[in-house]
Amino acid sequence: MESYLPFLVLIGSVALLMYGMKVMSEGLQKMAGSKLRQVLGTMTTNRLTGVLTGAFITMSVQSSTATTVMTVSFVSAGLLTLAQAISVVMGANIGTTATAWIMVLGGSFDIKYIIYACIAIAMALIYTKKNRNGGEFLMGLCFMLLGLTTLKTNAVDMHLDQNQTVADFFASISDWGFGSYLLFLIIGGLLTCAVQSSAAIMAITMTLCSTGVLDIYMGIALVMGENIGTTITSNIVALSASTQARRAAMAHLIFNIFGVIWVLCIFQTFVNFVCEMAGYQPGSSLSDLAILNVVLAAFHTSFNVINTCVLIWFVRPFEKVVCWIIKNKPASEEDIPRLHFISGGLMSTAELSILEAKKEILSYAERSHRMFTLVQQLLHIEKDEDFNKLYSRIEKYENISDNMELEIADYLNKVSEGRLSIESKTEIQRMLREVTEIESICDSNYNIARTINRKRTHSQDEFTEKQFDHIHSMMTLTDSALTQMIKSITRLNEYQFVDLNGSNNIEHEINNYRSQLKNQNIIDVNNHSYDYQMGVYYMDIITECERLGDYVMNVIEAAGNIKEQKDDEGF
Repeated sequence: MESYLPFLVLIGSVALLMYGMKVMSEGLQKMAGSKLRQVLGTMTTNRLTGVLTGAFITMSVQSSTATTVMTVSFVSAGLLTLAQAISVVMGANIGTTATAWIMVLGGSFDIKYIIYACIAIAMALIYTKKNRNGGEFLMGLCFMLLGLTTLKTNAVDMHLDQNQTVADFFASISDWGFGSYLLFLIIGGLLTCAVQSSAAIMAITMTLCSTGVLDIYMGIALVMGENIGTTITSNIVALSASTQARRAAMAHLIFNIFGVIWVLCIFQTFVNFVCEMAGYQPGSSLSDLAILNVVLAAFHTSFNVINTCVLIWFVRPFEKVVCWIIKNKPASEEDIPRLHFISGGLMSTAELSILEAKKEILSYAERSHRMFTLVQQLLHIEKDEDFNKLYSRIEKYENISDNMELEIADYLNKVSEGRLSIESKTEIQRMLREVTEIESICDSNYNIARTINRKRTHSQDEFTEKQFDHIHSMMTLTDSALTQMIKSITRLNEYQFVDLNGSNNIEHEINNYRSQLKNQNIIDVNNHSYDYQMGVYYMDIITECERLGDYVMNVIEAAGNIKEQKDDEGF
């Protein structure tokens, strides 16, 4: 049993390292997530700033996946072009190399006692409301370094360099020459896909090289495989996402494949150059093996920096290649019941998933507005065939809206189960309120369409010219309210101003106009301007428009994080 203990410690230390990276990344995103998203949206005006932005954000959150997810989100929302996204992805590749340098510094000294002291500090910060996110970041960093230290110590204690079976295995593979580099490149990619953490595989690679088990050339081949493996994971996740999302993920993959190809063409020359920069001679004595971690980190950085410096001048051709590989999906009906932004499941962290849900809610609101436009058109169609076709389309919209409400709400509930800041939890409650009110808007749209259909089916009479004018005026006001609602949801961040005064004015105008028409309708029926039933159809449309305006106002209040208010006016 004791012979298996070192392997259990090895697995546990890798798991601790991966968990530490996750907690550290989440803590950083909670502290600066919204600010980093704002930076990403405003500082990508050209290729150079895009690269710098991608590198900065990735170094800040210690996750190239997180940066890629944010980038894809902005591309899908139309805030970034695909070309800008490609430059950000290039920068993310540079930023992710900072993780290797953290490992180099963390593994160069015996900092176990410092780590335990920092864990105590982190626990104290976590229990204070104000500094909870900072405490989580520090705790994640401590777990990562503790896992790295344990991994290194355990590998030394296992004496793998003295194990004849291990030595014979690597010796047999090294006889394959260039084929051995390709083999380890594939192994690195597969391992990274399996554990979904390039940092964990990098730590294992550093440990194997620094203990003399793995040749530096094979170690660097593993590192190149890790670069490809981490992009394959994002491509698998993007399979069910939008076309632009899949293109951004594909750009990440092609970027790293291009780098691997040119490095393999000059493999030994390039590796020897990096070794010389780090002050290491391949084949040195075991006493010099500790510097191999520096060599691996230096190669990782050099590989991505040179790759970016070469490809940054070919962003436009690069974009065309990606678009050629992943073509636009065939044009489909706009009312297909499919979520556009969150169909691929939760993002890497709950904080980033909120951004996806926000865009989905905006899409939901825009769909409700389009539905109202269809309802307006329904009022003027003369041919029965065209009327039935449009009415069926509105019915389909209603069914889709019900499904979207359930799917978005279910998604938000799943997100709320993750590690969230207090502000994000409040944000989710606000978003759930928005979704409920938007679904009510769609219900009102459908109710108006049903009233028009009933009038057409059961009455041969038409609305009077005055009634048509009044309905048009009310629908124009309602359309303005919906436009204001879209603007309020389109805010890039929670600090932007929501124009409540303008929305309130439209809401009051709708209410007053409804009351005015209600009184006038009684007079017109009594004067036999039209029959009572026609007056019922007429007022049902007017009243439903007013009710829709109330729902719109509730959405705007939710977007402005204003306490829900009840409408005391009645109908």
